[in-house]
Order: sequence, then C-alpha cells, then structure tokens
Amino acid sequence: MHHTTALLIELGAIILGLGLLGRLAGRAGFSPIPLYLLAGLAFGHGGLLPLGASEEFVATGAEIGVILLLLLLGLEYTAGELVSNLKTQFPSGAVDFTLNALPGAAAALILGWGPVAAVALAGVTWISSSGVIAKVLGDLGRLGNRETPVILGVLVIEDLAMALYLPILTALLAGASLSGAGLTLLISLGTVGTVLYVALRHGRLLSRAVSSDNPELLLLVVLGLTLLVAGFAQQLQVSAAVGAFLVGIALSGKTAEGAGTLLTPLRDLFAAVFFVFFGLSTDPAAIPPVLLPALLLAAVTACTKIATGWYAARRAGIGKAGRWRAAGALVARGEFSIVIAGLAVGTEPRIGPLATAYVLILVVVGPLAARFTEPLARRLTRPAAPAMQVPAVQADRAEAEAVPIA
Repeated sequence: MHHTTALLIELGAIILGLGLLGRLAGRAGFSPIPLYLLAGLAFGHGGLLPLGASEEFVATGAEIGVILLLLLLGLEYTAGELVSNLKTQFPSGAVDFTLNALPGAAAALILGWGPVAAVALAGVTWISSSGVIAKVLGDLGRLGNRETPVILGVLVIEDLAMALYLPILTALLAGASLSGAGLTLLISLGTVGTVLYVALRHGRLLSRAVSSDNPELLLLVVLGLTLLVAGFAQQLQVSAAVGAFLVGIALSGKTAEGAGTLLTPLRDLFAAVFFVFFGLSTDPAAIPPVLLPALLLAAVTACTKIATGWYAARRAGIGKAGRWRAAGALVARGEFSIVIAGLAVGTEPRIGPLATAYVLILVVVGPLAARFTEPLARRLTRPAAPAMQVPAVQADRAEAEAVPIA
C-alpha cells in the first residue's frame, strides 16, 4: 500500500476512534484522557496493532497539542490575575510543592533512577490537572462556591511555576550542568518577567495589533505567532510549552476571548493526539512491573493533595465543608503530568510506564474524590449522639418527616 494512502487510513481511524471514545467518556461522565492513553497503548509498540505510517505525523501533532494546551491555559489568565494570585496564594503554593513534589522525587530515588529522573517524577506528582478539575467543578455545579477561587488560585500557582520548572527540567534532560541549568533559569525568569511587564503595561496595544474582526485572520495570526514564539523558546531551551503559555498571557480582552473560542476545537483535537502518542510510545508490557509503585504513589499523593486543598481553604477562611470540597477537588492528575513524563522518557524510559499507570489511576480517582470527599469527611467527623438525647433526636427526625415537601 502506498505510504500516503496508509497515512490517510491510519489518521482517519485514529481521529474517528478518538471521537467515539470522547463520546463514550462524555456519556459515562468522566474524562476521556484514560481512554486516549489506553488507545495509544493498544496501537503502539507492543500493542495489538502497531501503527507505522502515521507515527511521525502523530508525533508532530503531539508537539502542537502541548503548545495549544499551554496557549489556551495562558489565554484564561491576565497578567494582573497572575501577579495577584502569586501574592495571595504563595504560601499555599509552597505547601502544594512540598507535599506533592517530594513523594515523586523520593520514589525515583528509591527506585534507583537518579537525580534527573527525580526532578521529572516530582513534577509528575506535583501538578494537578486544570482541565479535569475545571470540568468536574462545572459538572458538580460548584463554580460559584466560596472554595472555588481557592482551588483555582492553587492551580494558577502551579501553572505559573511550570514556566520556571519546564526550562530547568529541559536543561537537565539535555545534560546541562548546574551552571547551565542556572543560566536557563535566569533566562526563563527574565523572559517571564519581561512578558508580565509588557502584558501589564502594554497588553492592550499588543492585543490590538493582533486583533481582527475576521475569524480566519485572527486564527492564523495567533496560531502562527504562538508556533513562532514556541520555536524560539525551544531554541533558547526555555521550552516551547512555556513560550506558548507566555503568548497566551500577553493577549487579553476580546482578542483573548476570540482566539480562545477559535482555538479550543484545535486544542481538543491535538491534545487528544498527544495523549494517544504518549500511549503509542509506551510498551504495555512495561506497565505491570510498575503498577504497584504507581498505586502506592497515587495513594500517597492523593492524600497529600487532599491536605493541600484543606490547608489552602482553611487559610482563606472557608468553612469545614468547603475545606473538604477543596481538598477532594485537587486530586486529579492529567495533561501536565503526561507532558512532563513525555519530556523525560528519552533520558529515563521507565518514567513513561509509571506515569501512564499513575495518571490512569488518578484521572479516574480524581472526580470521585471531588464528589465524595466532603460527604465522607462529614460522616466520619459527625459526633455520636449521647444515649440520653436519643428520644430528642428521634423527635426531631419525626418532626422533619412531618414537614410537607414543597
């Protein structure tokens, strides 16, 4: 079969399959990420039916998927919001990093993978999934709750920290020395600071220069600018994803809203391709040996995320019920854990299977934790009624049952 013909058939099958899996996940009420990963495992190296003709194209699509994920994330925030969240949520962000990054680093060192792998696995266990959490909050009708800004504040701190973490990880994976990694960090700090300054002072001018009433032109300009900046960022070892995130921050107002609306379908398509590609590059036979460490790591970091959310909500003066809702909402890991693992598999291939199993577990457990953590905590902490007060309790229950339902 001609290569182009095989490429079209494989791509058509992949995209159609992703659409069907997404529809299935939507009907079941959970994130499609685990299904995309499983599909990649099924059709990758060592899977049921390896795909060869489309592998290079899918790899390029996966790179674009990461760039669009970070671009759309940046479009959701303004520079002012980022600076404000950094000031108010910094203590919660520090607790989040300490409780959730250290277990991943410790696990890599215990497994004997070395310090660079420890830095990578720390990021895998640290960063929550903004996409999964936002969807769960919407599905549960909690977007207007008092604890929701606290949850989003922690996520914003994580997203902003990615702009510093990814360049350092990229430099370490490339074999840079400590001085080289320090130089990369300085370049990243300078870049982030410059972009935030320009966005705060001249964001309207930049958005006006990019803006267009023609959706086609707006799409072309924003997408082209993002890919260009991402390429230059990659050349400077600042990370293409961070470059895309900074472009999103720099745009504001109607330009950001219009670009977000136009680019969301593209992001969803290429992000799905990215998850499939990560599964394609992971040998399913490598997952069973790391399943037990993945389960243990998932259990530990689910608890540490619950502690993080509870602390952040308590610090903001939220009541007990809201604290537990915030605690359960942060458990899910997803896209950014896979992004970090995807960067690291070239240096430590064993991170790929562990990260796949870890994300598969927590992307399923996360929505369940968001739904049931608060009711479970309320039951466990409910004080038992004294024996002398049982008749009064029964009387209150009878009175409540006698109230007619409106």
